[in-house]
Amino acid sequence: MNNKRQIIQVRDATTLAQAAAQRLIARLEANGGRAAVCLTGGAGPQPLYRLLASDTYRSRIPWQHVHWFIGDERFVPSDDPRNNMAVARALFLDACAPPDNIHPIPVQAGTTRDAARRYEIALQTFYGSNRLDPARPLFDLVLMGLGPDGHTASLFPGDAALDERERWVVSVARASVEPQVPRVTLTLPALASCREMLFLVSGENKRDILARVLSGESLPAARVRSRGDTVWLADAAALPEIRDDA
Repeated sequence: MNNKRQIIQVRDATTLAQAAAQRLIARLEANGGRAAVCLTGGAGPQPLYRLLASDTYRSRIPWQHVHWFIGDERFVPSDDPRNNMAVARALFLDACAPPDNIHPIPVQAGTTRDAARRYEIALQTFYGSNRLDPARPLFDLVLMGLGPDGHTASLFPGDAALDERERWVVSVARASVEPQVPRVTLTLPALASCREMLFLVSGENKRDILARVLSGESLPAARVRSRGDTVWLADAAALPEIRDDA
């Protein structure tokens, strides 16, 4: 695991979305072949998703060669506004990406455990193995957010999912924040299997929890690291005085 992380400050939410789009496109250009991006949910990435659908950025993405996954999902119907992939589809995927390149977590499965197992199989089929090779990342880019309690994806403080080392996807019976619905989430090893992990953090309401993460508190968002590059992209409102390049 690469324990180094880079912290980048930008002016505001608009420049954060622009910087994130540039990094995403750079990762796709560096690949040149079939690429994979793992998206994140919540409000944080929505400016980025809108930007990717704009004329300026849409033409720079090789949509036919990029596959889109999701780091976690709320176990609600696929057309529910709380569904993470539904939001991403509405904002850019359905207008830009081939349908076969969009890989949602199957919330129509009978239980969260069924959905987790089916998504794990889908990831392993795409990857071509049921074992992750440190030399061959699963994703080119993993987008991550930061919750008010320090969670990321649907990995919550104190949850047993944080200790999972074998499975790629697990079910989470109950979220500790709203919406308090069951979840399905990728695990730390699956999220770490990427060339770049990019955290997007914006707004003054994230300042205190970001300070706790960067100061080394053992919160989920501090525990997840990429095997490649781990980058924290934060705007001036969110980034505290603390600087930590450890």
